[in-house]
Amino acid sequence: MKRPPKDNEDSARVISRRAMLMGGAQMVFAGALVLRMRNLQLGQAEEFRLLADENRINIRLLPPSRGLIVDRNGTLLAGNVQNYRIVLVREDAGEPRAALERLAQLIPLSPDEIDRAEREIMRHRPFVPVTIVDQLNWEEVARVAANAPAMPGITPEVGFNRHYPFGAEFAHSVGYVGPVSEADLAARETPEPLLMIPRFQIGKIGVEREYEETLRGTAGHRRVEVNAVGREMRELDRQEGDPGSTLQLTLDRQLQAFTLARLGEDSAAAVVLEVQTGNVLALASAPSFDPNLFVRGISVADYGALRDNDHRPMSNKTVQGAYPPGSTFKMVTALAAFEAGLATPDERVYCPGYIEAAGRRFHCWNRGGHGRVNLTSALSESCDVFFYDMAQRVGIDRINAMAERLGLGIRYDLPLSGISSGLNPSREWKRERRGAEWVVGDTINASIGQGYVLATPLQLAVMTARLATNRAILPRLIHAIDDIEQPIPDQPPLGLSAAALAQVQRGMWEVSNAQRGTAYGSRIVDANLRMAGKTGSSQVFSITAAERAAGVRRQDQLPWNRRDHALFVCYAPDTDPRYAVSVVVEHGGGGSSVAAPIARDIILAAQSGGLPPIEAYPQPQRNRIETMMRTISEQIGPAVAPPTGRSRA
Repeated sequence: MKRPPKDNEDSARVISRRAMLMGGAQMVFAGALVLRMRNLQLGQAEEFRLLADENRINIRLLPPSRGLIVDRNGTLLAGNVQNYRIVLVREDAGEPRAALERLAQLIPLSPDEIDRAEREIMRHRPFVPVTIVDQLNWEEVARVAANAPAMPGITPEVGFNRHYPFGAEFAHSVGYVGPVSEADLAARETPEPLLMIPRFQIGKIGVEREYEETLRGTAGHRRVEVNAVGREMRELDRQEGDPGSTLQLTLDRQLQAFTLARLGEDSAAAVVLEVQTGNVLALASAPSFDPNLFVRGISVADYGALRDNDHRPMSNKTVQGAYPPGSTFKMVTALAAFEAGLATPDERVYCPGYIEAAGRRFHCWNRGGHGRVNLTSALSESCDVFFYDMAQRVGIDRINAMAERLGLGIRYDLPLSGISSGLNPSREWKRERRGAEWVVGDTINASIGQGYVLATPLQLAVMTARLATNRAILPRLIHAIDDIEQPIPDQPPLGLSAAALAQVQRGMWEVSNAQRGTAYGSRIVDANLRMAGKTGSSQVFSITAAERAAGVRRQDQLPWNRRDHALFVCYAPDTDPRYAVSVVVEHGGGGSSVAAPIARDIILAAQSGGLPPIEAYPQPQRNRIETMMRTISEQIGPAVAPPTGRSRA
């Protein structure tokens, strides 16, 4: 049926209105789009340009050159050597095994090395360079470089590795570096991005560890353009970092080398101090180890050999070893008695070979006794009974105070690992740690450096320096940083009685210069170089009743690890002291027969600035000494050359 004209007109009007509304809406939407596009292109153009650059440009850190470590004379102790290595980029090299087999035709690569390298390559993204081998020599690098056009994706590179030219001589003091471990990162609240660089190395022990931030330097950076998947396209600019600072130690390389060589195969430690400054000139712990083994990661076999050695080569015995000081402690007891006014230098005590106290008999080392002795002869002949008597007069409180005054029981602030404070026992210490009260027997044992008393070789050297100078000498290991000399710590007077100290010094002089002195066999005959010292032997285990019944009577009949420790402390020259030395030989037996000869040789080397002069020794000993010095001179030798053998990174 045909619609009326009026209905057609109404429909047309409705359609026109709807079309107009829809058109208007479209125009509004289009206008909004235009405005938004204008805002994006003009108003926010700079912001989006920066975002695009961030997707296109990466910042890569450049590790700085690690600071050098030198001795007091500028001799290099820790430096950086060029390290030639081969890297492979999988996306350029193609199938990894084929590329590695081609490389093996130029430089020796075992099947196991190829397998390990292939696994390492497949763990990384195709465009990441992976180190295949490092520590190549120049001939190997040149061979690979000459064939580089035929081996895409394989590139020789040069970097730097830490190197210790004197090997084992400074392993415990200078320390070593190694790759950053998970434990290293976990120990830091916010690890620096620099530590995330693959194969980046940080200090692990010794000065390398304690001065890590000073030696590390500041990272540089380079801006590189990368594509959408992150592969580097080109380098835009580069800014090198600031190298680490140079540390100058107080150690003397020649004296350190001599000291370590003189300790020989013994499990031992020796410290040499400059008594006026506290400068540590030698810090030797034997046996030692080669720190270069740790730089790229030590092998399981090498680490096992060090770990299982009963002489503990990885322990720095100079500051970590705490030993009963034995008779080297007797000067502490004597000064405690004299300072308290409870004894006089000329007073004599009768030694029948023992003393009765608290229902026990305490023996002198000389079972036959020393007869009547005063302070000087008691020190010279190391009479135990004299000091037993002094100890009962003064008590442990005064002995404890004097020991602290002379530097025992103190943890010194040196940049070394695992420094021990030793043990200067007191009534409070025993009550807190042992849950028992102090008794007279404890005091008697402490008076001769036994019982609970423990001291490190460094502490014994400090004690000796203080006895030589009557000043509170503090040890010092860092001489300068970037040629800026570090201040010498204050050394206030100890305030010890001059008369009492003079008597103690006289007793120490007679130890090695009087015929009845316990170290007379190790005397120095040159009057300008003579030393004053004190022997000591500290008991580790007693010979049991069963062993005595079986015929065991002497130390050398016991197993090595049950023998007494041998100790000796000394300073020289006796009239104007310049050097103090302490020597501890673990399970060495007698201080007079084992430790004193070593200490004499070391203090002569310190005074002469080289090998000890043969003329300073007693005539009958000179042939033997000359032969020994010739052997030591050959052992010291020059610095160790950097390694050229390959290793896998």
